[in-house]
Amino acid sequence: MPKSILEAIKEGQWDFEPPEVHSDLFRGADAMPGTWEKVEILAERVRCGLPLWHPDDRNDAEAPPKNSAR
Repeated sequence: MPKSILEAIKEGQWDFEPPEVHSDLFRGADAMPGTWEKVEILAERVRCGLPLWHPDDRNDAEAPPKNSAR
């Protein structure tokens, strides 16, 4: 069984869904959407077999990062 979407694609398994990973086990990203920094974070998640999205990911260019001190 593939561990990541990349392995699944190499094996021709196009309907692969990674196992659920609780959001406490990986960090949200403060990188703004559409930046290379955010793309690199998403790529690393794919390589690690993690979900692409995290509830604490920054999802608005105007909003401050969720993890920042207020």
